[in-house]
Amino acid sequence: MRQYGQLFTAYEKKTKKRRLILLTRLRPQINHYIEDLPDSEYLFTNRQHHPLSVNAVYKLFQTIARKMNRTDIGTHTLRKTFGYHYYQQTHDIGTLMMIFNHSSEAITKRYIGLSQDVIMRQMAGFSLGIEGVSGKKENIEKTG
Repeated sequence: MRQYGQLFTAYEKKTKKRRLILLTRLRPQINHYIEDLPDSEYLFTNRQHHPLSVNAVYKLFQTIARKMNRTDIGTHTLRKTFGYHYYQQTHDIGTLMMIFNHSSEAITKRYIGLSQDVIMRQMAGFSLGIEGVSGKKENIEKTG
């Protein structure tokens, strides 16, 4: 990984594609974490000081999730959650497409659940004018 100020370049293991990572807000925590690590040491290692495998990270997330009584935590879930919140804050679907390496806005929107979110929001306020027993229009409660 090469550092450009607060910008890091990482290369994906499978595809060898270059990824840029901006760590400005995390930099103080990273500096604290690495202050006693030699330059040759990996950031996240097992007990034998070997880098964590993908499977080890998955198991770690599952252990943490179990301790939190959660079943919805995983590396993929975090990726999708990041995308959803990034879009909610920036409304920049183009950049998110590039981050996720998606070929279309529609794929990215579907991936982060934006389509379903928009549908639920619009349907929550929709009414056919059906009146309930009280004579007032009734709203259908959101579920999910």
